[in-house]
Order: sequence, then C-alpha cells, then structure tokens
Amino acid sequence: MADHAPAVRRRPPLRRGLSRQALILVLLIAVAFGTAIYMGVRHPYQSATARQPVEPLRMTVIPLSPQGKVPGATDPEFLYAHSPAAQFRVGAEGIPLPAVRRTAHFSDSQVVAALTTAKDYIVRSSLDPDVLSSQDVRAARVLLDGSQLDQFDQSFEHPTADGRHQPTGWLVRFDQTRAQLADGRIRVQGTLQATETDSATLEVTADHTFVYALKPTGADAKAPASLFTVRRELHFRFDRDDLRLHQAQLVVSYVQAGPLSCAEDSTNHFHPLLAGQTAKAGGPAGTDPYATGGATALCGSLAPGAQPSV
Repeated sequence: MADHAPAVRRRPPLRRGLSRQALILVLLIAVAFGTAIYMGVRHPYQSATARQPVEPLRMTVIPLSPQGKVPGATDPEFLYAHSPAAQFRVGAEGIPLPAVRRTAHFSDSQVVAALTTAKDYIVRSSLDPDVLSSQDVRAARVLLDGSQLDQFDQSFEHPTADGRHQPTGWLVRFDQTRAQLADGRIRVQGTLQATETDSATLEVTADHTFVYALKPTGADAKAPASLFTVRRELHFRFDRDDLRLHQAQLVVSYVQAGPLSCAEDSTNHFHPLLAGQTAKAGGPAGTDPYATGGATALCGSLAPGAQPSV
C-alpha cells in the first residue's frame, strides 16, 4: 500500500472572479455601447434630420366692402340658391381629401395624416359654432404645433394688426353682439394639396371659400338673413413629430372676408354688414372672393357677382 498513490483525486483550486474570456467580453460590450451612444450624439448626418425651427404664422386679412345695400331674404336657402355658392357642399363635406400618393420620403399613411390634420384645423377654425361666435378657441388651438402656441395666445390676449397677431388670421369669428348664424348649414368649396418639400417636411396647401347665412343677434326667425363670404388660403407644414402628434404648423394665412366696412377693425372679430346695410362710399375696384386668380388690395370691395342676385 505504501508504494501506491492515494485513491483520492485532488481537484485544482477554484479561481475567484471572472475568467479572462468573460472579462474581455464585458469590456467589448461596454466599448460597443459607448460607441453607439457617441455616434448617436455626434453622427455627421444628425444635423440633416434635426428638427427645423418652426416659423411664426404670417397672415393677411382683407375686408371686402359691398358696393351697395347688402341683399337679404327671410329664407337662407333662397339666398344660397341665387349666389355663386349654389353648388357648394354643406359643412365638412365641402373639404374632401384628395387622392393620396406616397412621396419619396413619406408613406401613404403619413400623407393622409397631414391632410387629415389640415382638414380638422379648417373645420374647427371655420365651422365650429363656438369658434364662430367667439366663445372658444381651444378647438383649433390643440391642433397647432406647440412652438406656435405662444404666438396664438398673444394674438388673442393682445390683438394687433401687425401680420402676426390677428385672431381673424387664425380663425373665423364674428362679433357676437352684432351677428349670429341664421342657418347652421354653412356652404363650403375648395381644395387641399399635399407636397413634399424636403426629406423631413410635408406641406399642405388649402384654398377654401366659406359662405355663412347671418342675421342680427337676437333677431326672430322672420328677420332677413344675408350672406357673408370668407376666402381662406392656408399653408400648413408638418414634420414627423407633427404627424405623430396630430398637430400642424400653420405658416401662411391669407384671408378675404365680406361684406365688411373698411372703416371697422377686423383684427379681432369680423363685424359683418347685414341685410339692408351699406358701407361708406369709395374704395378700390371690386374683388370677387369666389375667384381664385384675382389680386386684392388691403381693403377691397365685393364684385357685383359675388353677392346674391335677389
């Protein structure tokens, strides 16, 4: 027995800590993770996709004066039937979405999202009864890019005819002490068009004419109504954040509205001339808000064909 090795096998001592291979693997993972973070922050192409600054809204509001007495009738349908709005659709039906095609950098669904958001803003800012009566602005406000909210709020807190802070550049709103809707079936006609301006931006151009039947505030059902026309050309801009959040950047608003008196301030509200009323004499040549190619002055006059023939 003394000449043989012991029957018990000895095991090598256990090594404490990580093996060399495991330590190398951990170091490689850490280096890769750090490199990914660095490239995400300092990637040379990052600036190309960074969000561009949001432009403030530029607006022009042109009141249009009638050349005689404002026509009126007790039946708004009669007025519509004898005006250029006879074939217009009612409400949001007059703002149909165009056929949608994807662009080089935006999918079909993203183009639809841009068009739908633009339409929603137009509906809320031109057709919502609470907006029209100057009782609410939130319905349209929630659809604006957050970077434009300060400008929007300043416009309503301190209205100024400076091309930046006119509430009537953001919304259609009437002086509720003067006029109210005589018929909720507002007539609308116009177009929407979406285009890609660069790899990060979609733009939607909207051109719509709205025709409202109005009567004096508090008047009874037999009071004569008259038509009030607003032509709105709006340019919207969308980046991918806007598309995801269902928001829009409203960058241009060009508005013609009448019948109004050029002597009255249309910055905060429209003060419509109603049935039988006239504006002061004088003014530029007639402007037709139903025509899409006409030039206008800062205060124009309604062309004869733009009013109902009653």
